[in-house]
Amino acid sequence: MAEGRARQLAIHAGLFVATCGTTYLAGGVYFAATLMTILVCHEMGHYVAARRYGLDVSLPYFIPLPPGITLGTLGAVIRMRAPISDRNQLLVVGAAGPLAGLVIAIPALVIGLQLSEVGVIPAEGALEGNSILYGLTKLALFGQWLPSDGIDVNLHPMAFAAWVGLLVTMINLIPIGQLDGGHVMRAWLDDRHERISAVLHRGLLAVALLGGGVLFTLARDSGMGARAALGYAALSVMPWLVWSLALTGMRSLSGGEYHPPVTGPPLDRFHRALAIGMIIVFVLLFVPIPMRAPL
Repeated sequence: MAEGRARQLAIHAGLFVATCGTTYLAGGVYFAATLMTILVCHEMGHYVAARRYGLDVSLPYFIPLPPGITLGTLGAVIRMRAPISDRNQLLVVGAAGPLAGLVIAIPALVIGLQLSEVGVIPAEGALEGNSILYGLTKLALFGQWLPSDGIDVNLHPMAFAAWVGLLVTMINLIPIGQLDGGHVMRAWLDDRHERISAVLHRGLLAVALLGGGVLFTLARDSGMGARAALGYAALSVMPWLVWSLALTGMRSLSGGEYHPPVTGPPLDRFHRALAIGMIIVFVLLFVPIPMRAPL
């Protein structure tokens, strides 16, 4: 048993080190250190909350990806060896990860933006999408809503990593299925969450089409041809399609259910307030167009 435990710890450590390496190659030491700290805190938030309830949960499995064509990681997952059936436990475990990650991501964003410079948007590169939180943070620090009139913040690697951390948190808080936001909503709404998940799942495609339509119109207005404008708009559509397909796969692996059933009495006032708070966080972090090229 001790040998098996040591082998399992070696797997966790090896994946962590590998992901540190791929994120370093993708963006340098500031990027890697910031993003990995956010991811570690996010996953350990889940882990510590689960262990507090005596649940059988694994350490995080970090997922390295090839640098250059990716940001070096797909994040991390922890393995629950049995579904959480108690609604109060499910809510707390689901909310703990995003909240723990934000404890690092928000200060890192503020520090990283202070290390960044406002200037002309480079012709080459990409524009990161604005959420309410991100846009208001730039407004507070720089006194103007950015991007505007060809001007934006040229992000320091720490700021970019913090933005990625906010995006990852937003994705996890989508209130569907077995994402963190889905755990929160299932704990709160019980069986109604299955119907809501189905509606919101289709809503992801609506967001993709709406964002794609906006980018297509902007591209055409800038003088781009129809075919080129469609390719430009695909930058908005593809992330939402990928996330929609991932949710479809998760649902298939769960026997056609978005989320396993939960038990116990309705949530008390504190836990309902926590659930509402997580919805507010999701709205503040929501990015309809995650990334686009400058026009």
